Amino acid sequence: MTTSERTSFDSAAAASILRRACGLARLNPDGAVLVRLGDHAVFRLDHGRTISRVGRHADRLASVRREVAVAQWLAAEEYPSARLATEAEQPVVVEGHPVTFWEGLADGETYASTREMGELLRRLHNLDAPSFPLPKLRPFSTVDRRLKRAVVRDETRTYLSDLAQELSAKYDGLEFVLAPGHLHGDFNIGNVLRDADNRPRIIDLDGFAVGPREWDLMQTAMYYDSFGWHTKDEYSDFVAGYGFDVRQWSGYRVLRSVRELLMITWLAQNAGTNPRAADEVEKRVESLRTGASRRDWAPF
Repeated sequence: MTTSERTSFDSAAAASILRRACGLARLNPDGAVLVRLGDHAVFRLDHGRTISRVGRHADRLASVRREVAVAQWLAAEEYPSARLATEAEQPVVVEGHPVTFWEGLADGETYASTREMGELLRRLHNLDAPSFPLPKLRPFSTVDRRLKRAVVRDETRTYLSDLAQELSAKYDGLEFVLAPGHLHGDFNIGNVLRDADNRPRIIDLDGFAVGPREWDLMQTAMYYDSFGWHTKDEYSDFVAGYGFDVRQWSGYRVLRSVRELLMITWLAQNAGTNPRAADEVEKRVESLRTGASRRDWAPF
């Protein structure tokens, strides 16, 4: 894969796709603001009243269709989650890129408390399973694809690829203690926002899968003990809200390492177009190599 292929999905390309998708969905793209660029480019439209997610690759189409089905299931269950916007059939597909439109939540930057997060996650896990199939959680399924497309040093790519193989073997040997079931897949403070009525709702529904419930507890635990992004009291509130402290589970360190790997490979997708992201990837990899503290990992 060439460098041009790896870097083709940047903010300008995403904005062009968004404009065409808005035309198909009869929405106005003027004034769209890019919020985040990762597996999706996320835009605010109409002063934040609508959120659009533009898939990075055509291979996101199946997961985005599942995301739409999940949103419809959660709406039918009256579970507080992101709601689809527009009457147009979703996703809208432009040159293979799946594009979805969602109702905006407040200013898009007001988050739930950690206690509310724990309560919402417990409620989600206690829902009856949906009538449609969800895929099995495969933590390493995106690693090779991300690394092949990432513009990073060959040494970095090799190190992360080897680490993925090592952690995959360890993951297969884990003994989980919570009953498996449906998962959000990317449950963290950034994906639990308040709506206009100040009620917390979960967003980013494309990662739903079936697997160990410990997976959904990991990021909040890591944000506390690895990165210092949550305080001790905030983490205690999360544990009280959910009813289980994943840090006390014997497999926590392995699953934490898996999550760290995925955080780095996710960020590596932007290394070719964002020098700050490229520097952060190398800094994080060095901390893995040396066993240094993760406290200086910058949030993206």
